[in-house]
Amino acid sequence: MMFAAAAIAILVAMALAIARALLGPTVYDRILAVNVFGTKTVLLIAMALALARAFMGPTVYDRILAVNVFGSLTVALIAVFGFLTERPDFLDIALVYALINFIGVIAVLKFVHFRDLGHAGHDSLGEEKEAGE
Repeated sequence: MMFAAAAIAILVAMALAIARALLGPTVYDRILAVNVFGTKTVLLIAMALALARAFMGPTVYDRILAVNVFGSLTVALIAVFGFLTERPDFLDIALVYALINFIGVIAVLKFVHFRDLGHAGHDSLGEEKEAGE
């Protein structure tokens, strides 16, 4: 599924490059504006669905996954906004937000599983590890 989405994105980028070369910058700008509007709309709808899943999720893991999806879509929205405003520094902000999202989700999952963030976990034999090991 991800491969198909990447292939479609590459084909759209190639089509936009050809449109700019053949049709001139004004038509290219119109096509780009429509595509960016569509991208923002799809991202916002997906974010709304992720929030709905976060509130309705039957288990805590469904809710955590929905929050993770919402964070990932926020990263994509920040990147699209940076592209629109022609400010590449927004990509740095998006990367930092993605790292914070990842670390936060791992911390929440560890807390939900162990009920403690400082728990050392188990070794390969299933025995408790001690602090000095």
